[in-house]
Parts: sequence; C-alpha cells; structure tokens
Amino acid sequence: MKIKTKQLTQMAVLAAMSILLVSLIRFPIFPAAPFLEYDPADIPLLIGTFMFGPLGGLILTAVVSVLQGVTVSSSSGIIGILMHLFATGSFVIVAGNVYKRNKTRKGAITGLALGTVTMTATMALWNIAITPFFLGIPIEAVLPMIIPIIIPFNLLKAGINSAITFVVYKSVSKVLGLEIQETKVAESK
Repeated sequence: MKIKTKQLTQMAVLAAMSILLVSLIRFPIFPAAPFLEYDPADIPLLIGTFMFGPLGGLILTAVVSVLQGVTVSSSSGIIGILMHLFATGSFVIVAGNVYKRNKTRKGAITGLALGTVTMTATMALWNIAITPFFLGIPIEAVLPMIIPIIIPFNLLKAGINSAITFVVYKSVSKVLGLEIQETKVAESK
C-alpha cells in the first residue's frame, strides 16, 4: 500500500479525531466491569477503513492504539494498547475486506455486522486470556463475566459505533476530500 501525502494527512486527521473522541466520551456500561468503557474512538478508524481499505484501517488502528495507550488511556499500559489493537484490528480487517469487495450500502452493512461479530468473539477470547493477568484475578473470576458482561459490552460498543459509522462515513469522507465510490447495484435485491 503506497501512502500519498494527501492520504497520510487524511489518516492523521482521522487518528486525531479518534483520540479526541476517546478523551471526550468514555464511560462504563456495566457496573460489574468498570474497566470495560464505551467510547466512540473506533468510528474514525472504521471510516478510514472504508476510505483506505483494510490495510489502511489496520495501520490507523495500530497508530491510534499506541497514541491512545500513551496518552488518554495510559493507566492500562501495554495491555490496553494490545487489547485495542486486537479488538479494533479484528473489526477493521473483516469490515474492510467485505466492503472492499462490495462497495455498496449492503456491503457496508454486511461488513460492519460481520466486524461486530468478529470483534465480539475476539474480545471474549482475549478477555479470558488477558484480563486475569491485567486485573490480577483468577480466570475463574473472569469466566462468569463472559456471557452476561463481556459479550454484550462488545456487541453494544461495536454495534453503536457501526451504526454511527454507517450514518456518517460518506459525509466525513467528503469533508476529508475523498469521495467513496459505490458500485451501482440495485439495493432492492
């Protein structure tokens, strides 16, 4: 993937938007797991994925994961950086590949839906592996949280961010100076 100056600038704007969003909007959804916080920081990353493809989205995710991990989320350290990279990285790879093959509204919806499911499954597994280490608790304390807390949290977070992305991605891409080309396919089918 050859990145031009204009694309690099657009990606930098999206990365800055992501960091700004996580610093302004961040709150826990489930009191039993206050370390799981909703934030809209993935929205610019998903927009970038639709604009620049799955590799561009993954590069954005890696940059934002590190920047977020050393600034607004520094208390979670390397674990937070890795968890963000795993969560959003799995999402953008799936959503980006689906949308890359089918640049229609249906392709966007399918990509976002499959990305949501992928992120949720990925984070269920990574929370089992990493949360005991991160919080210093036994795995037996994490396992009962998977179905009632971790899976619903990730579905909510990714679902909300997907819905917002779907609504705003064309407008944001126009503001950034990159038209998203959709193929002409009958949406009624």
